[in-house]
Amino acid sequence: MEITYIGHSCFKIKGKNITLVIDPYNPKMTGYPMPKISADAVLITHEHEDHSNLQAINDYKILINTPGEYELSETFIFGIQTYHDNKNGNERGKNTIYQIDIDGFSLLHLGDLGHELSTDTLERLGSIDVLMVPVGGTYTINGEVAAKVISSIEPAIVIPMHYHSESSPVTEKLDDIKKFMEEMGSKENGIKSIDKLKLTSRLEVPEETEVYLLSPQH
Repeated sequence: MEITYIGHSCFKIKGKNITLVIDPYNPKMTGYPMPKISADAVLITHEHEDHSNLQAINDYKILINTPGEYELSETFIFGIQTYHDNKNGNERGKNTIYQIDIDGFSLLHLGDLGHELSTDTLERLGSIDVLMVPVGGTYTINGEVAAKVISSIEPAIVIPMHYHSESSPVTEKLDDIKKFMEEMGSKENGIKSIDKLKLTSRLEVPEETEVYLLSPQH
């Protein structure tokens, strides 16, 4: 199983039997180029243009954009409704988080989560190997709240997303990654910078939570 970070909140997940793309973005909304990508299925956490640019994805056969349970090519996807803000969606609407069980690993993409997860939601989630979490604040949780969410989930690997980059003035309202790194520095075993995350065996899954900073591939 291989995870590629395209940019913003967009990831490509390639398993043995299926390729998924989550939250493809509109370049005009993010300031990042969006490469043409082929995938079997597309997952959309919410319909804002910086998370739902389907035109960038080639050859997909299935679109998942609502909560529910899905089975695709021996991959199980579990969508749970959350909110884009901390006021039950009254400001920015709903957000779907997706737990993806693929090739023996369990992933969780939080989309534009705007609040800490409820006890009910946490109880519905199983053990998480890889967590993709927004950290930029303003429109989502910030680094401080992200650290609390991470502590509540206790994933093996954390991949931060949805933060400001100097290459994109459009995202200037977001915190840069340094604030999250500072927040996590005293709590985790360090932060590893890698191009892509590849997992082929459960022996590669760390016992204690580690933060992996993936290089955007846009």
